[in-house]
Amino acid sequence: MRVRREIVQAVFWVLALVALEASAQDVRSWLDRMNRAVEELNYEGTFVHVIGRNNAEMLRIVHRNHDGEVGERIRSLNGIGPEIVRHLDRVQCILPDRQVVLLERTRDASPLVSRLPSYSEELEANYHLASYQKGQVAHRPTQVIGIKPRDTFRYGYVLWLDQDSAMPLKSQVRDENGEVVEQILFTEFEIFDEIPESAVASTIDTEGYTWFRPPVRSRESAGEVAWRATLLPQGFELAVATQSPIAGSQYPVEHLVYTDGLATVSVFIADPLTKAEVEEGFFRLGSTNAYSLTLRGRKVTAIGGVPRQTVQAIATSIEAQ
Repeated sequence: MRVRREIVQAVFWVLALVALEASAQDVRSWLDRMNRAVEELNYEGTFVHVIGRNNAEMLRIVHRNHDGEVGERIRSLNGIGPEIVRHLDRVQCILPDRQVVLLERTRDASPLVSRLPSYSEELEANYHLASYQKGQVAHRPTQVIGIKPRDTFRYGYVLWLDQDSAMPLKSQVRDENGEVVEQILFTEFEIFDEIPESAVASTIDTEGYTWFRPPVRSRESAGEVAWRATLLPQGFELAVATQSPIAGSQYPVEHLVYTDGLATVSVFIADPLTKAEVEEGFFRLGSTNAYSLTLRGRKVTAIGGVPRQTVQAIATSIEAQ
């Protein structure tokens, strides 16, 4: 009887491991479909972007993909709010209340995609993948998946993906205590076969506005930056190291980017005289935490969509190499 019980237990654990692997593989597939859906589909919708507990904005999105050429317009429905217009990798962030246009070259300017996770081989070293119960968002059936961190140095995600298209109709960023710190929730959503080009054009006349273009980096090399974090949470590695000169300072602003393949922390190292407006200590906006201090005569600021202990650990361990 004892031998039989041990055999049954062994079979149970084998089946449990198989089920876990099947669940993880299922989540990998959903994440891949999700990241393709947000770019490849033609869709319109209204969603609420909630940061923290009291900061909410309602936005209207129109996304067009014509033969691989992507266009998108996101317009705030909260009075005179910003409008984001994207064509391929060129992004305009229009601020009508300031009569300013910010030009960028990143799809992360969109609040919809900026916090969406994507699958990489490094992901499962630091996160558990899980498939949960089905749900419903914007009158559409969804599959709920979770990405849970293995420690307290990164955030977790819960995603409600449209059963048919894998579009993220609801997404939550959760802190180390399971509290929701940022959320996207669609109230209306519809997929189309075709969307006219005019639907993704700006609705704001920007004549007379001030245009700001991203600065051209004069130098960009990991070997030229003399600073490094010496105490990194497990899984974080240096991805980018750049430096740019700044007028009126004997030091360039040095920028380090650390990532675990999903979470990202940027570190800025500057002359404290040129960065006096940055207060020391913690600052938080929704899921973004920042920590700033003066270290070895330089102002060090770490900022990222991670818990506060992560930005503090990285910032306080910065040393000249």
